[in-house]
Amino acid sequence: MSFSNLRCLVFSLFIPNFRRSNPKIIPNFHHSNPKFIHHFPFSNSTRRLYSRLHEEEEDEDTLVSSFNRLLNQNPTPPIIHFGQILGSLVKANHYSTAVSLHRQLELTGIASNLVTLSILINCFCQLGHNSLSFSVFANILKKGFHPNAVTLTTIIKGLCLKGQVHQALHFHDKVVALGFQLNHVSYGTLINGLCEVGETRTALQLLRRVDGKLVQPNVVMYNTIIDSMCKDKLVKDAFDLYFEMLARRIAPDVVTYNALISGFCIVGKLEEAIALFNNMILENINPNVYTFSILVDAFCKEGNVKEAKNVFAMMMKRGIKPNIVTYNCLMDGYCLVKKVNKAMDIFNTMTQRGVSANVRSYNIMINGLCKIQMVDEAMGLFKEIRCRKIIVDTITYNSLIDGLCKSGRISFAHELLHEMCERGQLPDTITYNSILGGLCKKYHVEEAIALLRKFKDQGIQPNLCTYTILINGLCQSGRLKNAQEVFQNLLIKGYNLNVYTYTVMIQGLCGKGLFDEALALLSKMKDNGCVPDAVTYEIIVRSLFYKGEHDKAEKLLREMIARGLLEN
Repeated sequence: MSFSNLRCLVFSLFIPNFRRSNPKIIPNFHHSNPKFIHHFPFSNSTRRLYSRLHEEEEDEDTLVSSFNRLLNQNPTPPIIHFGQILGSLVKANHYSTAVSLHRQLELTGIASNLVTLSILINCFCQLGHNSLSFSVFANILKKGFHPNAVTLTTIIKGLCLKGQVHQALHFHDKVVALGFQLNHVSYGTLINGLCEVGETRTALQLLRRVDGKLVQPNVVMYNTIIDSMCKDKLVKDAFDLYFEMLARRIAPDVVTYNALISGFCIVGKLEEAIALFNNMILENINPNVYTFSILVDAFCKEGNVKEAKNVFAMMMKRGIKPNIVTYNCLMDGYCLVKKVNKAMDIFNTMTQRGVSANVRSYNIMINGLCKIQMVDEAMGLFKEIRCRKIIVDTITYNSLIDGLCKSGRISFAHELLHEMCERGQLPDTITYNSILGGLCKKYHVEEAIALLRKFKDQGIQPNLCTYTILINGLCQSGRLKNAQEVFQNLLIKGYNLNVYTYTVMIQGLCGKGLFDEALALLSKMKDNGCVPDAVTYEIIVRSLFYKGEHDKAEKLLREMIARGLLEN
């Protein structure tokens, strides 16, 4: 093991560049204090102070006062007592204060030990000053201290917090090569960091590398990788890891099951998720509020609110209190099936049970009310949000603007758009699409085109939905040629047109009696791999019957039956 080699590594990798860019803020760690007394009997006042610090949690001012009293004592107490105060400040997230007090220690000439220097590294890591952390680490090596797993893990965690995961992995490789020991927490931190930046495969490779050689993998490491795989929809791979855990007699816990249940729900395999839930119960692993919330959400997304309610009832029966996530999932489920009154009942029940609604709760209800054209009621909830001083977001405004536009209240929508911008909530494509749709519905196509130019100038890119709304508006206003130009431009630019865009254009052609062009577009639609739906066919069939083209209409009807779009 070579401390000098590692010190050189630290300085070569992290210190030179940092000194060049930040010459004034490198702390001075080189004070010496030959008069420092390492062993002496505690004074009564020191004992009292030490006891009080351990009996109760002190606030920041009290801790600083206690630190200063220690600093002014004669003889100076051992460094361990200063470390206790610095540790208490760190626990309370007062990192800058801890750094400042440590600086006082060094200026006074009191020598730091490994604990206080490790605390200082933690502070710099939490504050995002990783280069300063490495400066302290170099000082630890210079003083001849042997950095332990806690110190090394703190540095790894600091790098991961800043997203510098590959740098953390490089640091790990170097310290391991030099013989330093890391522990389960170190590897759990590094694996989590890799998963956080989407490097799940690298995390798994690291697990394989350390397996039995450096540390024995534990449930936390497996859980982290399983959860990341499930979020990436690699549920089969995650399930293989679950079986590997069982084979190695690493007992899965509630976190393992939650990750897998969520993964199965994400990929639409609800039956497998329920089977895993039942297995969890058989294994005497108690589901928690998160487990039940996952299932409530999954059933709601499938439109099966009845089953979601049953899961909710089971949860209550087991004495597990629903949280805001659970209630939001259930409300969202009722809104999706247009049972907004039921959702409102849940909203009121939640409040009565002491669970405060958040912005998502209001967004769900506002969106649900707007979808069933109860815009005034939605505006009432919007006023309630303001009274409660909950910060509304873009989703809130978008739901209301969409509801107002669809109810023909464009001027109110414009007012909300103005307010939205004033409050620092930037409008997006969804915002403008709603207003564009409202203008086209009122046949204000020129205003719609002007709005489209405006949000392009603002750097907001129109999407396929934007252009489809405009094509529909142009067709409805009798400007078929302009609509065709926009449509052709989309094809030239390589847009992957969907069934709705094709259907809107076909409807425009049929409206002008251009059936041959409509049928040609239907054929082109199929050639481009876009499958017509029942609405597409019905538009052409109705138009053909209306114009007396019965043979062509009947041919399309037979095609609809063959495709299973119409019962024979």
